[in-house]
Amino acid sequence: MRARLREAVRRLPRPRTLRARLTAGLVLLLALSCAAVGVAAVVELNGFLTGRLDQQLRDVGPRFAASLEHGVKPSDHDGDEHADTRKQSFGTFGARLVGGRVTNVGLVHPGSDSTDLSAPLNAGDERTLAAVPVDGRGHSVCLSSLGEYRLVASSGMDGDVLITGLPLEPVDAAVHRLELVAAVVFGAALAVTGVAGALWVRWSLRPLSRVAATATRVSELPLASGEVALPPRAPESDPRSEVGRVAGAFNRMLGHVEDALTKRHASEERLRSFAADASHELRTPVASVRGHAELALLHPGPVPPEVTRALERIAAESGRMGEMVDDLLLLARLDAGRPLERRPVDLTRLVLDAVTDARAAGPGHGWTMELPEEPVTVTGDGYRLHQVLANLLANARLHTPVGTKVTVSLETDGTEAVLTVHDDGPGVPAEIQSGVFERFTRAEHRRRPEHRGGGAGLGLSIVAAVTEAHGGSVSLECRPGATTFTVRLPVGGPGRSSNE
Repeated sequence: MRARLREAVRRLPRPRTLRARLTAGLVLLLALSCAAVGVAAVVELNGFLTGRLDQQLRDVGPRFAASLEHGVKPSDHDGDEHADTRKQSFGTFGARLVGGRVTNVGLVHPGSDSTDLSAPLNAGDERTLAAVPVDGRGHSVCLSSLGEYRLVASSGMDGDVLITGLPLEPVDAAVHRLELVAAVVFGAALAVTGVAGALWVRWSLRPLSRVAATATRVSELPLASGEVALPPRAPESDPRSEVGRVAGAFNRMLGHVEDALTKRHASEERLRSFAADASHELRTPVASVRGHAELALLHPGPVPPEVTRALERIAAESGRMGEMVDDLLLLARLDAGRPLERRPVDLTRLVLDAVTDARAAGPGHGWTMELPEEPVTVTGDGYRLHQVLANLLANARLHTPVGTKVTVSLETDGTEAVLTVHDDGPGVPAEIQSGVFERFTRAEHRRRPEHRGGGAGLGLSIVAAVTEAHGGSVSLECRPGATTFTVRLPVGGPGRSSNE
């Protein structure tokens, strides 16, 4: 039973906001106070009126009941009426019991000085009367034919028991009227207090609401990168109040955050500038080294095998370094907001070309395509979008074992083109999934031996940067045996134009 009660209480709707909780608490406390006052008043009035009724019965004494000895019997409705009704209130009840049995009974009716019994007492009423203690004190009983009565029993001169009673209906009517008045008054007081309390709490919490609004605007700002303009500070109120102290502390925190974001943005700008300048400057010497190595390999004279091998390694590593420099330069340009071309690009054709190239580079994998019947066209830079596809397919080829099935699918819903690359390989390690699109993120332990040392962890970061530059997004869903990269591009999207 207790468990059910706790469950029912837990399921009750509860106010969520601080304003609603304060208002509800205020109304609840007032309701409890009103209930306590009302109960105390009703109990006190009932006791007071019942006490007066008992005093009235004691003042009257058993005279009326004693006069019934020669008056009305329970079965006589038309007999002689000799009961003494002087100074008796209307509704006064009298009964005489001998040996626990009712011998005489009478009732004073309004509008006459006679006594009569409107309805005969039944056996239950006689047992009730016989059970009234003979102690001279009032007792409340219910007589089926008369209703609620306050009775006093006392001993007669002849060893009989004389019972005198007065109806409790006036007491009950007064108590019920008080209950009705209290309910109306307290209900109106609760309604007025609820409205006034809600307005007062709302007015009192206005500074806190402004702090919450400022915090909400800050939480909606993209703070991960780039320059951030924080909203105006929350208006401060009395610093001696709790809300004033919260607003002051919040504003100081925003100041510290703004300083940190400004320094971070300046550091990022310096890093981007350095990466762009270094990449640009390295392109020429790297190309020169590669060209000299290739020229030396073309020398017609005899060259020792060790020198030939060294020249081949120089050419290969310089080519790899050149690709890395190009990738870094591309990322630096995208970070700097350099515009991309905006031309119609047939994604279906790009998928066909990219999968054909991947099939030639990885004949040990299973390559399949799921393409729509109609070509899917977006607006953007075709070369960069081809680079996105090539990087995703190269990632699937280099990080999965031979025999892995790779499926490339393309579809559109009219507003977005959705490109997915799915493989049934071992998947991306859990520890790097959250940062898989960050730069220089590598999973060396998943790379096959023939590809050790290849790649700098920039492929997926280029995918993310190019996709975002086209107004799209890229995501990863991964579990063992199912890895899916999803690229979403707007059809006719807002890619940055070189002509704008």
